[in-house]
Amino acid sequence: MARFSAGILPTGAGSTTLPMASLMAAAAVRPRVREVGVFSTTATGFNVALRRITVAGATHAAETEIYEDDSSATATATVVNVDTGTAPTLAAGYVRIATLASAIGAGIIWTFGGNGLIIPDGTANGLAVIGLNTPQICTVYFVWDE
Repeated sequence: MARFSAGILPTGAGSTTLPMASLMAAAAVRPRVREVGVFSTTATGFNVALRRITVAGATHAAETEIYEDDSSATATATVVNVDTGTAPTLAAGYVRIATLASAIGAGIIWTFGGNGLIIPDGTANGLAVIGLNTPQICTVYFVWDE
């Protein structure tokens, strides 16, 4: 398995239904998420959550995925910037949730040991970073194996 990562500054805060950033699986690849980091760029506190996507949204830009340990490997999972059009279908409940303090740089790093947090294969499946209550723009990164 190769390890990949992508860090982005979303172009918007999203909403409670529009992710600020997402990691989407590929047709025949199950990403194993190892780490997700979210850090506020404003001095306004809010809640942030990880939610599973079961139907992809629309109107978002793909970001650049990079290898961490195997320069011959190419990522097939896709990291996308904030959704601005059709919202994805989100599974009920939160994978993780946290409150970010009212300070620039306040953040959370979620880690997933063992087999990691598996995203089922299929282009409709993914993992979304969603802002709750009053979402703010954040920097976001994903680390995964495939």
